[in-house]
Amino acid sequence: MSLHIYKTVDEVIKNLADYFVQTVNDVIAQKDECSVVLSGGNSPLPFYELLASEEYRKKVDWSKIFFFFADERYVPSGDPDNNGSMIRKILFDSLNIHDSQIFYVNTSLPPDRVAEEYNERILNFFKNELVHFDLVLLGLGNDGHTASLFPHTKVLKDRVPQVRAVYLEDKNAYRITMTAPLINQAKIITFLVYGKEKAKALREVLKGEKDLERYPAQLIVSETSKIKWFIDEVAARGLV
Repeated sequence: MSLHIYKTVDEVIKNLADYFVQTVNDVIAQKDECSVVLSGGNSPLPFYELLASEEYRKKVDWSKIFFFFADERYVPSGDPDNNGSMIRKILFDSLNIHDSQIFYVNTSLPPDRVAEEYNERILNFFKNELVHFDLVLLGLGNDGHTASLFPHTKVLKDRVPQVRAVYLEDKNAYRITMTAPLINQAKIITFLVYGKEKAKALREVLKGEKDLERYPAQLIVSETSKIKWFIDEVAARGLV
């Protein structure tokens, strides 16, 4: 694990974008394609906007990248809260990414079937071999969750690398999420964390006692992958 701390949010976003470009270009040079897992929520939106900007759009051969989603809200595809729809408007449409490169989560099915179907599509992409995403991009919630691995939910005990449906009682809603074991098989995992409201959760996840039920992001640990945290100074104030 490595920490990359920057003074401002803009610096965090730019350095993550530079790292993204370098990483995917290296992978494409090695095997002519790259698998990337994206996260929803508000924090990564400026990052996606920067990737789609004139400054960055020509730095990557986007036709070689296949996009997946770490989690999805169980809402229709056109719903404003749908991660795939949100990212499509900001990133995919701007870069003219072909639909064949994007593995959207099909939320038109019952929740458990959504998870099963998405898991099947991932396995098919990797030709039923061990799933090693090249790059996973994650965020961190104020409550210590990442993807849709929320505190005190059953999915936290899942030891199988797969996609699962999880019911959130406090939100009265389902989410579809990659399990921690699936995320941990990735070759590189990056966290994007900024803002003073994230400082407490970040401190507990990285420096606090191990409490996987309360701070699920602590589940993202791997001996085989490189885990990098891109953080601003305000969020990192509890780490020193």
